[in-house]
Amino acid sequence: MKAQALIAIAVVATLATPLAARAQGIPGGVAHGVYEGNRRAGPVGAVVGGVVGGVVGGIEGVLGVQPYQASYSEPPAYSEPAPRPVRHHKKVVHSH
Repeated sequence: MKAQALIAIAVVATLATPLAARAQGIPGGVAHGVYEGNRRAGPVGAVVGGVVGGVVGGIEGVLGVQPYQASYSEPPAYSEPAPRPVRHHKKVVHSH
């Protein structure tokens, strides 16, 4: 009987470990959501951002998406080429 209980506990622990690891995305998502929401929309944004961040963090944890930092440089400002001078030639028509 003790051996069966030990095996059952080992199986449950083995199956529960990945779920606990996946749930780690929720606190990070909440923290990021609160920060961004507060930065953009104040206290109300912090509350909404926390909820949305927690949901997104949980989904990323379930899917196994790892957080990453990315840096993008500013693209050069688009400038139109300088206009080319256009020379208009008068066409002279003579009638005789």
